[in-house]
Order: sequence, then structure tokens, then C-alpha cells
Amino acid sequence: MSREAGQHLSQYRADEPMPDDLAAARRLALAFLTAEWNPQSMAEHGRRVLGLKGSPKWILRLAEQVCRQYPAAPPPTQLELSRLLATSGRLRQAIRRREQSNQPLDSGTLLLPPMPMRPVVGLPAGWELPNLTSAGQLAAWLDITPDELDWFADVRRLQRDRPPGPARHYQYRWIPKAGGRQRLLESPKPRLKQVQRSLLHGLLDRIPPHPAACAFRRGHSLASFLAPHAGRRILLHVDLRHFFPSISSARVHALFRTVGYPEAMARSLTGLCTTSTPRQELDRPQDREAEAALHRLYGSPHLPQGAPTSPALANLCARRLDVRLNGLARRTGADYTRYADDLLFSGGHELERMLSRFRVWVCAIAIDEGFTIRHRKTRELPRSGRQQVAGVVLNEKLNQPRAEYDRLRATLHNCIRHGAASQNRNGHPRFREHLGGRIAWVNMLNPNRGARLKQLFQQIDWPEESTGSPPADSQPAKPD
Repeated sequence: MSREAGQHLSQYRADEPMPDDLAAARRLALAFLTAEWNPQSMAEHGRRVLGLKGSPKWILRLAEQVCRQYPAAPPPTQLELSRLLATSGRLRQAIRRREQSNQPLDSGTLLLPPMPMRPVVGLPAGWELPNLTSAGQLAAWLDITPDELDWFADVRRLQRDRPPGPARHYQYRWIPKAGGRQRLLESPKPRLKQVQRSLLHGLLDRIPPHPAACAFRRGHSLASFLAPHAGRRILLHVDLRHFFPSISSARVHALFRTVGYPEAMARSLTGLCTTSTPRQELDRPQDREAEAALHRLYGSPHLPQGAPTSPALANLCARRLDVRLNGLARRTGADYTRYADDLLFSGGHELERMLSRFRVWVCAIAIDEGFTIRHRKTRELPRSGRQQVAGVVLNEKLNQPRAEYDRLRATLHNCIRHGAASQNRNGHPRFREHLGGRIAWVNMLNPNRGARLKQLFQQIDWPEESTGSPPADSQPAKPD
């Protein structure tokens, strides 16, 4: 299709009259997309939509051409297919013949069904994703009204210019980070958060991410991210910048299309999970060095950091990144895992020998996948030095740094000798749970050290009003 023809079609809005050939192309595209994806079914739908009598061969040949160009799911969008059909000589000739015989193409009587789900070939059938093919089905599945679905999905991106007030879907807060930088936390309001949790548990949790992705997954933790790299000769730690906002709505939309959802459903699902940050919020960052990048990332539709669906979608949308980096690592005998925006590689002599080139390849793949590298936090860690990642030492096995372990053990000893209150210098309101979480963190990394700390913890004489769980029931929490 020529560029001029595409521009000719795109200049018409959906509510404006179009020339006969463009209008027919639009109707025919919708007919093809709602039929079974084979020439016979598509031709029958097209014949009835255009009000044709008999079975003209030209429409079957046109359906065969479309099937050859798009042999596998997901099918093209309606606009894309309309542009293709508008340039078809077969359709134009049919329109001209009908006009010459005073029988212009009219809308037929076929009541089109919703577009069916068409997942790409090879997706496992065991995922059992909800079959959602219409706005009414999606709204009912989310337990909201169709009007609420339109409001929350915000397909037209009206939130981008929404002033502060109750009409906004998100609350915005800039969180200071080390080095004077700031991170924007975008938290959905309660009603939208409830809708996003329904999407998370009813749909996204059924799609497994790549095995290398260790964050935001049940049964995985920081320990599973680090364990494959313990005791290796060389480590390469790469950090991605602005991980969540770097994942655009186009990538989220492509994910929903890949698993089979029709174009309109994928657009609504994407709108529920992404947002465009209002301009007023982007005019107030303190990180002036990166202000232009923040405007570009946050001003475009993206995954909001703070939405329940964002961690799962980030893992799923980064699958191709994981596939490519894992393949690169395997070719050099290395291992690869990812924990959110932290990429970790480890290997032996071969990786060490070609580490400079390997690092360039990793950065090139990440950039090609739409991410940027925080080069100042990218590190090469040989075994001859301390191999510490995310506060954990990996030289021989997973361990908390010795100095931190010794400080925690000394704190427990002092709690036994002088009372727990004497060691609560920072005024933690639930000091018992705080210590229990730190012990659980050590136990997750090194069970032998954790067992020794638990014995000391059990000897502490806690006040009667102190409540909480012992370390065995505490959630592992990395200390500050």
C-alpha cells in the first residue's frame, strides 16, 4: 500500500462521510475480522455485509490475499486492514462496476458478532484466560457498568489534561531517591485499584513470565534471583533506568493482542492498566537533569508505578528482553536472571574473557527493547573482590555482609542483657516484628546463620504489651 493511500484513508474521522471505496473497505475489514480466519468464511461475511448477491469470485480472491498476508494470529487492526483493502484493485473495480450499473454497494443485513479471541499459534491452552470479546462482557466480568468501563479505561486519554481534583484516577507523589533524584509514585484511587486487582488475579496471574524474571512472582524472591550466581568467577550487574514508565501502552496493547483479545478489548484492557501523567505533575520535579526524559516517559501512556497490575505487566512485557538476554548468556556459558530493573549475569573463563564485548551486547539489546541503561550503576564484579548485589554477598554462597550480621547479633545480645527497649534507638513502634523481619531476611540467605539468630531472639524477655509473630512467621524483609 502506498503512503498516499494510507494518508488518504486516515484523514477521515469515524463520524465523517467517506468516499464509497473507503467506506466499503471499512465495512469489509470489519466483516473479515469477525469471521473465522479462512477465505470461505471471510468471503461469506463480506458478501453479506456489502449486500452482494450470489458469490462473486473477486471477494473470495480478496479474502485469500488477506489470509496470505496475515497467515497467523493476531490479525491486523481494523484500520490496518481497511487501508490494505482500500488499495485493492479488486474492490475498486467491483465498486466501479456497481456504480455503472446503478447498483451501488449498500450495507447488508448481516448482524456481525463480536470479534473472537485469536491467540498466537503456540500459546498453551492451559492458561484458561477469560473469554472477553465485547465491552459488555468485560464490564460484567469486572463487576462495573459499561459507562464505568469507558471512564476508567480513558481510551481518549483525557486524564492527561485533567486538573487536580476528584475526577483524576491517580494520586501522584514524588519520592526522593539517593543522589538527589526522584521517583514518581502513581497510585490508583480505590475504585480503579479494585478493578486492576480483578484484572491481576483473574487474567494476568494466569500468564507465566519468563523463568529468568524473579521479581513480583509467587514462589520467587531476591534469593532466587541471586542463587544461580553464587560462587561464580565473574558477575555483571546491569541496572535499567525508569523501568515502569519505559513500558509503553503500545507494548501492553501488543501483549493483550498476542494472547488473543480482539482489538477493542485489548484497547480497553490497556487503558485500565496504563496512564498518562497530567502536565501539572510533571512541571514540579526536582531532578532537572532528567526533566526532559521524565516529560517524555511519563507524559506518554505508560505503566504507572503504584498500580497493582504494573509489576505483572512489566514482567510479561519484558519477556522478549529476557528471551534475548538469556539466549546471549547461554551462548557464552553464562547464567542470567532479572529482578525488576536489575539484570545479573554470571559465568566462568569464557564470560570473563569477552566481558567487554558481552557488556556492549547486553546494553544494545536492552536499548533495542526500549529501555535505557543506568551506566553508573553497571558493575563488573570478579571473584577477587567482594561480589555484592542488592546488599547480598555472593562470593561463595548467599550471605549478608559480615558487618551487618555482626551488628544484628550484637543487638540481640544487648536485648537479652539490657532489655529490648534499650536497643530500639530509632523508636520502631513494632520493634519485635522489625527484628523478626531482619532475622527472616538472614535466614532466607543463610539458614545456619538464621538459626543462630533465632535462638538469641527466643531468649529476649519481651514486654507483655509487645505483640507480633516470632521470626519463623515473619516475612523476610531486607533491612534498610
